[in-house]
Amino acid sequence: MCGIVGYIGKRPAVPIIVNGIAKLDYRGYDSAGFAISENNRFVSFKTKGKLENLRKRIHGLSFSGTRGIAHTRWATHGKPSEKNAHPHFSHKKDIVVVHNGIIENHTALRKYLESKGHHFSSETDTETIPHLIGMFYQGNLENAVVAALKDLQGTYGLAIMAEKENKIVVARKGSPIIIGIIRTGEYIVASDVTAIGEYTKKIVYLSDGDIAVLTPKGYQIFNLEKKEVNRKIENITWSLDAIEKKGFAHFMLKEIYEQPETLANALRGKWDARRMMPKFGGLNIPEYDINNLQRVIILACGTSWHAGLVAEYYLEKFAGFQVEVEYASEFLCKMDDLGSRDLVIPISQSGETIDTLMALRKANKFGVYSLGIVNSVGSTIAREVTGGSYIHVGLEIGVASTKAFTGQIMALYLLAIYLGRVRGILKGAQADILFKKARALPGLVTEIFKNERTIISIARKFKRAANFIYLGRGLNYPTALEGALKLKEISYIHAEAFPAAEMKHGPIALVDRKMPVVFTVQKDDGYEKILSNIEEIRARKGIIIAVVEKGDSLVRKKADYIIEVPGTSMFLSPMLNIVPLQLLAYHIARLRGCEIDKPRNLAKSVTVE
Repeated sequence: MCGIVGYIGKRPAVPIIVNGIAKLDYRGYDSAGFAISENNRFVSFKTKGKLENLRKRIHGLSFSGTRGIAHTRWATHGKPSEKNAHPHFSHKKDIVVVHNGIIENHTALRKYLESKGHHFSSETDTETIPHLIGMFYQGNLENAVVAALKDLQGTYGLAIMAEKENKIVVARKGSPIIIGIIRTGEYIVASDVTAIGEYTKKIVYLSDGDIAVLTPKGYQIFNLEKKEVNRKIENITWSLDAIEKKGFAHFMLKEIYEQPETLANALRGKWDARRMMPKFGGLNIPEYDINNLQRVIILACGTSWHAGLVAEYYLEKFAGFQVEVEYASEFLCKMDDLGSRDLVIPISQSGETIDTLMALRKANKFGVYSLGIVNSVGSTIAREVTGGSYIHVGLEIGVASTKAFTGQIMALYLLAIYLGRVRGILKGAQADILFKKARALPGLVTEIFKNERTIISIARKFKRAANFIYLGRGLNYPTALEGALKLKEISYIHAEAFPAAEMKHGPIALVDRKMPVVFTVQKDDGYEKILSNIEEIRARKGIIIAVVEKGDSLVRKKADYIIEVPGTSMFLSPMLNIVPLQLLAYHIARLRGCEIDKPRNLAKSVTVE
């Protein structure tokens, strides 16, 4: 969500921290600002809107300070405005803070601080933090931070400076903070590794409860009890060209086109020919315990939740589990106990999604096994699960997820086959067939791109539509959900998805001659039924757009517009059928002039509940 970057070292800080938050702007934001120390005095600039506004504000100015913190804000408490933008200062203006997260007891803290004579200049929850630190400050910043954090309730990723001390203090609870080690005496901190990669490959992930002090002499990490803790130094494995568009107009389009490669990568080296099953190196669950499991609970949000709905079919069919797919936020509201026969699978592209992380922590209290499906190596969820699988699709810059969705489904497909083999539900020959069919998928996705002109022509016809309905059955109901979400996210057109058979139970009242209805059609056991559902829409004069298997003449006769995809197995169809829906959403948004990679009100990594 919001972005934090800080620097302390020997070079001027402003170019480094402003460049750093520019690397994070894909995460979504509505204002930006920074503070640096110039001759032991703070200098700060803040602007509403895009980072370019901040650059214009400081154009032509010279800064020599070698210590600074910067922030891009996504509004929670207080509307987007210059006064609500970060950084925020203490009552005496000698402490400055940037913050990701939400302080839940900010109202009580504000009243208390105001009773002590403090005056606030913003509507934010964040501003209580520097005021509180300032109240405790007696010349040692880290001591004041520790004292203040004990009074905070909620989540935070923090970077803090005191005017008279040459140090940066950072802290985390529920919102990521990473230290980048450039060289001894020179450090960069950030909320996301993409802001660090240009300067160093050596990073340290802080854990919840960690506080770190960075000075020109080195860094130290400790906890709220002031006990020193050790966190290992890790290496960034991706290269900077991963965040370049490489000739594509938008990151989203580039990432859609990367799916043949990312799916191939997901399959590479994953087959154990001797045991006739997929290989997983980091599940960390003994096979004899896998046989004792009965129920799987999938925890996810948004696009990841849709991937979980697909996985429900896989885990039930291939591995014989009882499966529940929960919105992570709703799971937190449930009082159900978990037991030794339960397996929890959190799914998150960033590995930092706060609702999913909090749901995982609730599950972990019951001592259950958990397997994470994440993309970001070293992320919090990846570190707090029993084991799991990275999807390794590379950096996904576009806020609307594309390649991570298909990567998640592929990882879950392979996991279900593995679990089914361990539990004796699948025979070796059956697993081998399932894996071989998956190997054809990258080539099949590539074929879909040949139909992009057809998709563009459909996008031109419906770029001004006010509403869309998406329909699918079985495994392609989650596909319909994801297709509708993509359209909503980037084009701002209202779109809803339903199981095709549910239309007649109410939603069909919405259908008229202006309503585009998108069907995802698979030649499976529900094929005849979805033909009937298409007829129901035709009878109400709805406009039918159908994603169909190549050569499907029956649907072609009934639909107004056809998008063909290659034939594949029922189980792999969501990974094919979603691709034209991603492209349809992209081209409608492009034709409407929308900001595709950074849609309004959205953020790439949601770190507030």
